[in-house]
Amino acid sequence: MSSTEAFAVLRHSRRIWAMAAIHAEIDRLRDAHNELAARLLPGDRMVYLGNMIGHGAATIATLDELLAFRRDFLCLPGAEPDDIVYLRGAQEEMWRKLLQIQFAPGPGEVFDWMLRHGLEPILRGYGMEPAQVRGILREGALGISRWTNSLRAAIRKHPGHDDLFGCFRRAAYSEGGELLFVHAGIDPAAPLAKQSDHLWWGSPAFRNLDQPYAGFRRVISGGNPRGEGTHLDAFTCCIDGGAGFGGPLNVACFSLDGAIVESFAI
Repeated sequence: MSSTEAFAVLRHSRRIWAMAAIHAEIDRLRDAHNELAARLLPGDRMVYLGNMIGHGAATIATLDELLAFRRDFLCLPGAEPDDIVYLRGAQEEMWRKLLQIQFAPGPGEVFDWMLRHGLEPILRGYGMEPAQVRGILREGALGISRWTNSLRAAIRKHPGHDDLFGCFRRAAYSEGGELLFVHAGIDPAAPLAKQSDHLWWGSPAFRNLDQPYAGFRRVISGGNPRGEGTHLDAFTCCIDGGAGFGGPLNVACFSLDGAIVESFAI
């Protein structure tokens, strides 16, 4: 899968595991990975449904754990790099935008909005203090560009982090078009290639989907910014248990007909 691809295609899938938003709850993530290791079968695929970081304080440890489990996953018989996928959630999307904040109108206001929505612990994880950044954002585009370059350098000090950020996808789907995996939801009126902020922040229409979207048997999300909890409806499913906000970290395994064949909560 090239770095320019927006969507991941899960090929030759039989079962696809999906992990809900983690929000840097490192202990839950480690326990979930231990449980997964005991349940994975050759040929299984794995999708992390975004918001792996944000809100929680353990950004660096969380990303290191994701990389460590990736190495273990690829040791499974027949496993290929494209068999494990990381979706960009709202937190990862904000982080991507932060690295380009010199191009934003009103970068100071954008930055404060990001902090209110969970980005501060990620920033601190890479050694950046919000108060100092606010001052830099008043310096103009050149000063901001120097700062974003320093932030990229801080990321590169952690082996694998830059590569991991570079492989986040907007969505993933099974090769035969049976299952679609997203972070928070979709706009049912828009084709997949035209989906934008609804992928990160959800859509009220997602829960009300009364027919298959674009031919997919089920659309599965792992983040619920409206706090509505988990659901399993005729054509949609949300597995967000509220990790990072007092709830469990949910993991579910789907067959290609959209059924949940295994699940657990940590």
